[in-house]
Amino acid sequence: MTLSDPVLYGVFAAVVAVLLAIDLFVVHRDAHAVSIREAAVWSAIWIGVSIVFGIFVPQLHAGAGEHARVEFFTGYVIEKSLSVDNVFLFILIFSTFAVPRELQHRVLFYGVAGAIVMRTILIFTGAALIERFEWILYVFGAFLIFVGYRTWTHREEHEDISESRVLHGVRRVVPTTTQYHGDKFFVREQGRLLATPMFVVLVFIEFTDLVFAMDSIPAIFAITRDPFIVLTSNIFAILGLRALYFLLAGVADRLHYLKAGLAIILAFVGLKLLTEPIEGIWHPSPLQSLGIISAILLVVVVMSLRRGPDEPDEIPTGVLPFSARREREERERQGRDGHGSGD
Repeated sequence: MTLSDPVLYGVFAAVVAVLLAIDLFVVHRDAHAVSIREAAVWSAIWIGVSIVFGIFVPQLHAGAGEHARVEFFTGYVIEKSLSVDNVFLFILIFSTFAVPRELQHRVLFYGVAGAIVMRTILIFTGAALIERFEWILYVFGAFLIFVGYRTWTHREEHEDISESRVLHGVRRVVPTTTQYHGDKFFVREQGRLLATPMFVVLVFIEFTDLVFAMDSIPAIFAITRDPFIVLTSNIFAILGLRALYFLLAGVADRLHYLKAGLAIILAFVGLKLLTEPIEGIWHPSPLQSLGIISAILLVVVVMSLRRGPDEPDEIPTGVLPFSARREREERERQGRDGHGSGD
């Protein structure tokens, strides 16, 4: 039994809405710090739901091709791997703004909800452009290779959120408070409506997701042209992003070679797009593409774990947890004071 596209999209939207409602109003009704065990359980749940959906894609989607399952899981793996890079930025954002642990899940929830709307618009826009201007696929391919090159050459660099133009722009346009007020995004003080740091953090999260979406969506279009497969693999991957953050935040500093692996994956799918019309060369099948991407990620993880964690003094200040940053700054200040007093 298959469903027509309008009904299928409607059912999928309803399922996502129900899952998000259960997450916000039942499981996380009261703000609390998410433990690693809770994050692991929810990661398993989101991955399990995604696997079940992927298995039944051909039965649900009338327009699905013979490789629908493999295309869904390949797109899911690509988006999931790129989402891990998102975790690094979340760590930077939360540590820079000293977001209390009990508030982190709430702001991530709204960030993911906004990302779902934003990515849905981008995916349908991309699908419409491809249908009308097929040559745009070459633009996507060249763009992915460029992003892969940039990711490779900047793989050892870490952003400094405190100097971001987004931060300065938000604070210039929107009056903000310096204190958190629970999970509120706006408060009134002396008759003025002010944004709290929670709002600034949410803007940062939405902006970073927009940046990552510009990479991940063209990458999945390199695997399949079916907008339903692109949409569902993308949405299911980011639905588990909150649990993934709380699961990996403590070990993110050990994924030393993640950016290098992502650079290779982006370059691979970009080349795949550019070489599709060329006859006489090898074109990987959907299953082979899934195997290549999975193998790259496996090698990256194994090499990272073999290297082990860096010492705190070797980690750039921007990626340290807020408390560790304060401890290092205090040690450096005491060192300077001690040096000065000895002269």
